[in-house]
Amino acid sequence: MTQEVDTIISARHIVPVVPGGTYGDHALVIHQGRILDLLPKLEARQKYSTNDWKDRPDHILIPGLINAHTHLAMTLFRGIADDLPLQDWLREHIWPAEQEWVGPDFVRDGTELGVAEMISGGTTCASDMYFFPEVTARSAAAMGMRMVVGMPIIELETAWAKSAEECFAKGLQVHDAYRGHPLISTAFAPHAPYTVSDSSLIRISKLANELELPVHMHVHETAGEIADALLASGERPIARLKRLGLLTRQLLAVHMTCLDEQDIEMATEGGISVVHCPESNMKLASGICRVAEIAGKGINVCLGTDGAASNNNLSMLGEMRSAALLGKITAADASALSAPEILAMATINGARALGMEDQIGSLEPGKWADICCVDMHALHMQPLYDPISQLVFCAESHDVCDVWIGGRQLMDTRRLSNVNQKSLFDKAAHWSERLSGFGVNG
Repeated sequence: MTQEVDTIISARHIVPVVPGGTYGDHALVIHQGRILDLLPKLEARQKYSTNDWKDRPDHILIPGLINAHTHLAMTLFRGIADDLPLQDWLREHIWPAEQEWVGPDFVRDGTELGVAEMISGGTTCASDMYFFPEVTARSAAAMGMRMVVGMPIIELETAWAKSAEECFAKGLQVHDAYRGHPLISTAFAPHAPYTVSDSSLIRISKLANELELPVHMHVHETAGEIADALLASGERPIARLKRLGLLTRQLLAVHMTCLDEQDIEMATEGGISVVHCPESNMKLASGICRVAEIAGKGINVCLGTDGAASNNNLSMLGEMRSAALLGKITAADASALSAPEILAMATINGARALGMEDQIGSLEPGKWADICCVDMHALHMQPLYDPISQLVFCAESHDVCDVWIGGRQLMDTRRLSNVNQKSLFDKAAHWSERLSGFGVNG
């Protein structure tokens, strides 16, 4: 007598990440949205039965990729101000464009476009930071995307909130609305040390501890940021965060490109996570995170794409390859950041940073069935010796063929379900026409 289950997926290679290694000719058993079993394919046929058996004979199954830092709505700003340093890009182009155009409709359309792009590339969870988080949450939930929605805190007046106090009030409303939701959770998302006051950061620290929420923040993104902080107060930003009680395991410090030895020591002692965004950092010439060094000291490093306005895509597979190559040249060590280490950064390390390692990030029984299936039968991946190495150094987003989130298949052999692609193209064209008239490239 076999046990009836919802779905079984068999594949040539399965890489659960935890535990490590590669399993050949195995099957994942899914029931009620979660992984029930991982076992040899022949044993699965003897033990389980299903009306939904997916056989992927030339493929690799991995945990769904986790994009630990992005600004999804900014997909609509993709390419509007390229080839500029961060502060010019931000102050002269992005912030003015946001003041002119960002509203609920913009965030809805940009989020939908970004979610569809991420699912197409095997990303099943993202940690987002942007205005109108209530719209982001609603759009992501409707599309079946797992999302940690940031509650933005900034002292500047924005289209979403006139003050930091209003940011707190509106953000906490989003948190309350999605408490216990199977796909949507929240995090505090102070923009950066230079745009958030001490009083707001102290309040965030207290609330994050009380509510047991992550704190998602740009930190030490450029040398200019550190120089300005030292000029203003004589204190480096990371030291200020420590003084204010934010250098804890709940902090996702994004970028961290400019670190001295004392910074690294404080980060290690605090147990923070670092979100490495190599492509955005390279494109904006912001600096290089010393990933191999800080990971070697025990700091949890995960990966993010940043927004499509500064990347210019949301491909976590691309980010993995860039992280590996940049990490090797930065460390002057070809053995630094192995393919399994990079895959862990894009999966279980991201889950750990978000406080979700018991739910996602690896293909273990009991966890949500968030799964990415990559077709390895392509010319650019032949011959195949090491599946994990081939995945990190050769795979492209278009090689992802199937995606499940919470056991629900959202992409089947490259066909997105629950996505009206024509509508997305039409909305993108609409915004392109409006923003090109704004002259943001001028």
